[in-house]
Amino acid sequence: MHIMEDHVPYWLALWRVPRIGPVSFHKLLTHCEGDLPSLFALPSADLEKVGLKSAQIEKIKSFQRGMLSKSSPTSINRHVDEDLRWWHDSDNHHIVLCPESSYPSLLKEVAGAPPLLFVKGDVDTLAFPQIAIVGSRNPTRTGLDTAYNFSQHFARQGFITTSGLAKGIDGAAHQGALAAEGYTVAVLAHGLDQVYPRANQVLADKVVENGALVSEYPIGTGPRAEYFPRRNRIVSGMSMGVLVVEAAKKSGSLITAGEAVQQGREVFAIPGSIHNPLAKGCHELIRQGAKLVESGEHVVEELLPLLSTYQLGAVEVENGDCRELSSASKHGNYSEKSTEAQILSLLEHDPCNVDFVVSETGISVAEVNSALVMLELDGVIIGGNGGYLLA
Repeated sequence: MHIMEDHVPYWLALWRVPRIGPVSFHKLLTHCEGDLPSLFALPSADLEKVGLKSAQIEKIKSFQRGMLSKSSPTSINRHVDEDLRWWHDSDNHHIVLCPESSYPSLLKEVAGAPPLLFVKGDVDTLAFPQIAIVGSRNPTRTGLDTAYNFSQHFARQGFITTSGLAKGIDGAAHQGALAAEGYTVAVLAHGLDQVYPRANQVLADKVVENGALVSEYPIGTGPRAEYFPRRNRIVSGMSMGVLVVEAAKKSGSLITAGEAVQQGREVFAIPGSIHNPLAKGCHELIRQGAKLVESGEHVVEELLPLLSTYQLGAVEVENGDCRELSSASKHGNYSEKSTEAQILSLLEHDPCNVDFVVSETGISVAEVNSALVMLELDGVIIGGNGGYLLA
C-alpha cells in the first residue's frame, strides 16, 4: 500500500504528540480508516471521545492551524518540517510508514511496532532475512572476535546482521558483516541526524553505504536511557533470531532476548567459562530455553527452514563452519608458534595460571613468565588473583 505524500506530515505530527505511542497511534489510525488528515479535522469533542486528552487535542489542533496558515507555523509544525527537510535532503533518507511494502514484514507482525520508521541508507535491505547479534558493551577480546566471526559467517550465507551500533559486541557484529562484504542494519535510540556514541560515526557511515540506519525517533531526538530498551524490540522484531554473545546477568542484551521470546523469535546464546561474569547472562538464557550454539552454522541451520514460513528470500548456504580468524588476527603480531601465541590460544577458552600454561605447552616456567610479562605490557592480557585472562 502506498500512502499519499501529502498525508505524511500528519503521520509525523501524530507521532510527535505527547503520550501517543504505537498502540494508541494504531488505534487512532483504525478509527479514521487510515486517513489521518480526516482525524486532524475532527472537532475537539470527537477527538476526546476516542480517548485523547486535552493537551494532545491541543497539539493536534495546533498542527492543523499551522497547516491552514503556512505563514504562522506552530512549534509542532516546525518540528515536522525538520523531519520533512531531512527526508527530502537526500535520496538515501526515507520515511517508511507501516502500511507500505518497504516496512519490514516481520516487524509489522509485532504488537507495539512503531507506526513509522526513519531509514538512512538502502531501504531495500530491510526486506532481507536478518539475524540480530547483541551483547556486552565491555566484552572480552574473545567476545569481540566471536561476534565478528559469526557476523561474517551470516553475511556469507546471505543474512543481514542487525544490531544497535553500541560499542562492544554491537560494533564488532557490524564490522564483521562489512568485512565479509555483506550488509548490516543498525537500529538507533535517537534521531538519525546524529550518531551515539560519537566514536562510531565512521562505522555508522559504512553501515549507511552497506545497509541502513533505522530509528523510530524523529529528527532532533537525542539519546535517552529509556529509549534503548524500546529500541531493542525493533532489533529483535526485524530479525528471525537473536544471538547473545556475551552478557552479564543484568545486561540490556537480556531485554532484547526477552523481547525476542515474546515476539516468537528464536534465541541463541554462546556459552562461556563459569568464571566469566559476562557468560552468566548467556548461561541464564540457556537454562530458560535459549539454544546453545558454538558456530554460525548452528544458527543458520535453525533459521533456514523458517525462511518459507516468514516468506523471506532464499539464501545460499556455504558448506563448513563459521570461518576462524586468521592467525595474524588471533595472535596479533606474534608468530603462530611463539610462546606468546600459544598462551593466547589457551586464554581464548578460559583464564589460566602459569602452572597450567607450563603443563599444556611444555615450555619452561621462566620462558612462560617472560612471555606473560610482555603480553601484559602490550595490553593483550590482564593478570590478577593468580591467573591471567584476555584483555
